[in-house]
Amino acid sequence: MKFVVTIFCVGLVSAVSCQLQCLGGPHHKSTPSSETNFQECLLYAESSCCHANFTEKLSRSPMIEVNNYYYNRCGNLSKTCEDYMKKTECFYHCSPLASHWIHPNFSEAIQHVPVCQSFCDNWFDACHSDLTCTYNWISDWEFDETGNHCKNDCIPFHKMYANGTDLCLNAWGVSFVTSSSPCRCLDFTETDKKVIKYIFKGDNSAESGEEEACKPRLKKPEDKKAADSEEHD
Repeated sequence: MKFVVTIFCVGLVSAVSCQLQCLGGPHHKSTPSSETNFQECLLYAESSCCHANFTEKLSRSPMIEVNNYYYNRCGNLSKTCEDYMKKTECFYHCSPLASHWIHPNFSEAIQHVPVCQSFCDNWFDACHSDLTCTYNWISDWEFDETGNHCKNDCIPFHKMYANGTDLCLNAWGVSFVTSSSPCRCLDFTETDKKVIKYIFKGDNSAESGEEEACKPRLKKPEDKKAADSEEHD
């Protein structure tokens, strides 16, 4: 695995000062910078590897096309499934943290990003009944000047993938791996900035402050519901 910055660049703001790079390719900036007109991917607006006009396409619902890649080849995605697809698109295109996992052979690709098992399971549940014609959303298409096209019949996600682990490990090729440790993985939320330094620790022993950093992920479902209710009161 190829790291292009030190592990001490732990936050989106400090990442800039540590000269955190962006992925290669025509759709990424060379270095992250702030954006003021984001319509999606707000998590990365303070230090972003994508331009605001990219988020305009993601802000539309249903999400149909992103950089000549079409999400509606088997019909429009449900809103819940679409939300998870947007999270992965935002991370890949906009997050400066993605450069920690640059693919060693392709500078515009990522490899083995540790994604929280809970995110994978929730993603699978959200897309359970949506339709797809590809197992690998990077390579299992016919491509031409009009974008990506199905080579196989459309079937529900729950028939294409066995579970959330299968989905995370294969939907975007080698981009993601699953992690059962809630404190040493990404779930594409604000908590990522707090736990990034623990992801690169070489052992599995819990460190001082680690549990506090990932506290939002350790809440029981009923606790999360109670917290959400308090916020809306």
